[in-house]
Amino acid sequence: MPGIVCDALRNHDLEQAYRDRPPYQRNDYLWWINDAKRDETKERRLAKMLEELRQGQGYMGMKWNS
Repeated sequence: MPGIVCDALRNHDLEQAYRDRPPYQRNDYLWWINDAKRDETKERRLAKMLEELRQGQGYMGMKWNS
C-alpha cells in the first residue's frame, strides 16, 4: 500500500473501515489513486476514498452500502 494511503487511513482512524471493504474495492481504490498522473488528482481521489469510508457508503463515486 502506498505510504500516502496508509498514512491517511491511520491519521483519519479509518484503517478498519478500509479493511472491512471487499478485497476488490480495496484494490480498486489503490489502483484509482495511484493511476492519477497529477498530485492534485491523487489528493482529490484520496479525499473521496476517505469520505466514502467515513460515511460507510459509496465506492469511487458510485452507490454502495456496507
